[in-house]
Amino acid sequence: MFPEELFALASMVALPGWAVLILAPRRWPVVLAVPGLLIPALLSALYAGVVLARFAAAEGGFETLADVRLLFADDWALLAGWVHFLAFDLMIGALVAVRMDRAGVDRITQAPVLVVTFLFGPMGLLLALLVEGGLRPWRAFAPIREV
Repeated sequence: MFPEELFALASMVALPGWAVLILAPRRWPVVLAVPGLLIPALLSALYAGVVLARFAAAEGGFETLADVRLLFADDWALLAGWVHFLAFDLMIGALVAVRMDRAGVDRITQAPVLVVTFLFGPMGLLLALLVEGGLRPWRAFAPIREV
């Protein structure tokens, strides 16, 4: 396969994971294992294969911004970078979803936070932490519920 085909394949593999996080009920651990473990593991295997097979031939590196630009001028290195983002952002999305569930954040509020995490990984993580943290002061005044 060529980089463009693998790019499309990796993107198609990641999307169901986000759909599960945003739309599916999370009461069964196996459901969360799909976006939290299974899909990131598959993407990580693709990443490892691309890096091991093609990275040595790429010019550039990580020492300067110019080196990174040169590295990512290579389609295989750019593909590896994209798959890296897909795998890590999905895994962070799963962790964010679990944290927000535990904090009692409703699913309607979680959905846009997860979309931001999908599109802008670290910004979504920051937003999730702010939403979760913003609820803590209000929880101190909430009535205690009998279980």
